[in-house]
Amino acid sequence: MLSRLINFLRACWRPSSDRSVHAGRDSAGRQDGLFWYKDSSQHLIGEFSMAVVQANNLLEDQSQIESGSLSLLDSGPYGTFAGIYDGHGGPETSQYINDHLFQHLKRSAAKQNSMSVDVIRKAFQATEDGFFSVVAKQWPMKPQMAAVGSCCLVAVICNGSLYVANVGDSRAVLGRLVKATGEVLAIQLSAEHNASFESVRQELHAMHPDDSQIVVLKHNVWRVKGLIQISRSIGDIYLKKPEYNKEPLYAKFRLREPFKRPILSSDPSITVQELEPHDQFLILASDGLWEHLSSQEAVDVVQNSLRSGSARRLVKTALQEAAKKREMRYSDLKKIDRGVRRHFHDDISVIVMFLDSDLVSRASSLRAPTLSLKGGGMNFAAKSLAPCAATPIEFGTT
Repeated sequence: MLSRLINFLRACWRPSSDRSVHAGRDSAGRQDGLFWYKDSSQHLIGEFSMAVVQANNLLEDQSQIESGSLSLLDSGPYGTFAGIYDGHGGPETSQYINDHLFQHLKRSAAKQNSMSVDVIRKAFQATEDGFFSVVAKQWPMKPQMAAVGSCCLVAVICNGSLYVANVGDSRAVLGRLVKATGEVLAIQLSAEHNASFESVRQELHAMHPDDSQIVVLKHNVWRVKGLIQISRSIGDIYLKKPEYNKEPLYAKFRLREPFKRPILSSDPSITVQELEPHDQFLILASDGLWEHLSSQEAVDVVQNSLRSGSARRLVKTALQEAAKKREMRYSDLKKIDRGVRRHFHDDISVIVMFLDSDLVSRASSLRAPTLSLKGGGMNFAAKSLAPCAATPIEFGTT
């Protein structure tokens, strides 16, 4: 059966080239078919690398790293901001977050002239409110925008503290050195809001005690209202505001009974901790990576190789695992084009940030040049919005 499927898919495969395609300047990273990567660059307190591989027809993952001022004020906090935005139902919400979340954080930090949990929470809420305004305006022409959403994972390093905020099921993992043994252990820093976890199902039942169908086991997968696996997101307005869960929204998204309170939440879970000298690096990745690698396996990949290219190495390792599960070679998987590729793995975005303990201790006095990089090497105008564009933004070969 599998061999017949592979033979059928051969018609969709494209010849790949061993030649790496240069995407713009070196500072923008490199692109090789559906693979984009930036092997090494410097953020405020260490090196970092990024990598993205596309599986969907339209890339639904977005990612960014911003280093330097975290405020609109020159006197405000300095540090590094990194985000992974895993979209679903389309790329519009993740692109909106990529365009707006960091600017909202800078505005919020300017008002408080500091970085804090409250600053981050307000940035998430402002982004959610902004996207809702877009959906409201587009509703008469593009009602399906109400069913587009995104996970949102953010790490902020500022004044020796690490803030991790998350809605959805992307994951942040810290690599921490155990001096006694020399091992580097994986410490998961983000809570995952996915109905596959019993704790999330219990939370949903507690919030909706009058709804016995708040989570449904469908095709062996737990889903909120039988529709979606995650319980928190940006967007997905159709499960937050009942006036957007009706015609002309597609019937598959419409609930039989109107709901009285939001089913999904945009409120992030946020953790804060002081960075220690034994904290080696931070991995941020969409769930496309974690479908194939455990947290410890990912930490081992980073720890047991050179810093340069760490993110690319993680993505490649995940793709090798995906190929192995389908009893095929990695070299053959690479030939499968976007769209068809989604049958084998999801979009994957990874950021690896190394933490130089000497720079961490001096971070409050550092004033490094501003760095801004988005996954795929794309830099959208600050006020641009993909849904309003004449042509959807795509990533990969054509």
